[in-house]
Amino acid sequence: MKEILIRVLVGGVVVTAFTLLADLLKPKSFAGIFGAAPSVALATLVLTVMMEGTAYAATEARSMIVGAIAFFFYACLVSRSLVRWQLPVLPVTILSMLLWFSCAFGLCYGLGWAG
Repeated sequence: MKEILIRVLVGGVVVTAFTLLADLLKPKSFAGIFGAAPSVALATLVLTVMMEGTAYAATEARSMIVGAIAFFFYACLVSRSLVRWQLPVLPVTILSMLLWFSCAFGLCYGLGWAG
């Protein structure tokens, strides 16, 4: 119960800080980016350091970075497919997840992190 309370408090504070930052930036489309993902990742890392230690948190942080890089390629493919070629949304997003997962697992394997 204590861990959930800490997660809610840390997450709320960080979400609020990133939302305020996003509100200052132009264009306003950055608000969604800065309001959600970084704050959840930071709250998770803070809790991981508190509960598991810095070594475990470093592993989690590396995993987050690899996932973000893979997501970048996914987002590029999806946006290109939807805007340029005007393909249907659902099949494009579902099939593009294969690229996301392939990139993430490929990076982990390529960097020697795969067990």
